[in-house]
Amino acid sequence: MKMYEIGYNHRHDHNFCINRPGGSDNWLMLIVKTPAHFRVDGKDIRTSAHSVMIYTPYTPQYYYPATNEYFDDWMHFLPDENEQQMIKELEIPLNQPVDIADITDMSAMIRSMCFEHYSSNEFKQKSIDLYFQLLILKFSEKLNRQKEMHDRPEGVYSEKLLWIRQSIYRWPSRNYSIDDMAKELSLSRSRFQHLYTETFGVSVNKDVISSRLNKAAELLKTTDLSVKDVGISVGYDNTSYFVKLFGSIYGLTPLQYKQSASK
Repeated sequence: MKMYEIGYNHRHDHNFCINRPGGSDNWLMLIVKTPAHFRVDGKDIRTSAHSVMIYTPYTPQYYYPATNEYFDDWMHFLPDENEQQMIKELEIPLNQPVDIADITDMSAMIRSMCFEHYSSNEFKQKSIDLYFQLLILKFSEKLNRQKEMHDRPEGVYSEKLLWIRQSIYRWPSRNYSIDDMAKELSLSRSRFQHLYTETFGVSVNKDVISSRLNKAAELLKTTDLSVKDVGISVGYDNTSYFVKLFGSIYGLTPLQYKQSASK
């Protein structure tokens, strides 16, 4: 796979708009973390937070935020013949935005690919190739899992579960009560937790932590807020606990992360 450019967790305001009537001469993959509009065949399609779009070469590209901000990961690339065959066999949707329940691990792969692309690592090309194949496999898994859930009797809860998960990632600082979320679906606490984990492959508690720390990392990179204020803004009044939790996930303290992002 040939990588041209790649970006991780880029932020834009409500005025952001990409309009390329002739597309680009390479493939473009977007992992969109906020609601957005995509124009496909002259019609605007609104996606919720957590969507994926893969444009093939020379396909018109037109997309813009559906809210007051836009966050995404992206890469311009050219898959080789084997990778294109893999995409075809896995029936990966092309030139059509797809809402998926969970982009966390896919976004993490883009982050790793971004690091490799701009590094001088000896095996960076092989690493990028492997990450890309894993990215496509994970995308296929998520699509298949969503289809299975919709085909089950429990599929009646899918939309509400997805809304709860999107809310967790959209408003990470809120105090999320498992009892309240279970009540919203008229389920017992244990049944809700089981169904949530079965649907998304991760527990609701882990999702709350991931959403808060993702937002914290973004604030550390893009604002002058202190570590204490960042912690408070994502729901952690106890700074020591926030620092410890952040370090367990990112391998750096919030201050170290902030300093490395400013270099």
